[in-house]
Amino acid sequence: MTEVIVTIGNRAGIHARPSALIVQTASKFTSKIWLGKANDKINAKSIMGVMTLGASFGTQIRIIADGADEKQAVASIEHLFATRFEED
Repeated sequence: MTEVIVTIGNRAGIHARPSALIVQTASKFTSKIWLGKANDKINAKSIMGVMTLGASFGTQIRIIADGADEKQAVASIEHLFATRFEED
């Protein structure tokens, strides 16, 4: 299992477009991937799950993956957060 903590840096937080990018990226991998916020943990391959996470600017999110390509999966999703979903 691989886990990393990221902070949401784009001002709008995780809205429809970033949610779609997360799901599209996560769906490329065979590993199980989750996003966690406080006590919530959702499937990163579920658009509804990601959108209902309610993650706003400055929120810390855990990216968790388990499977054969977990390191690549976490790195790819972490990159989305690092580049602020190319919004700012």
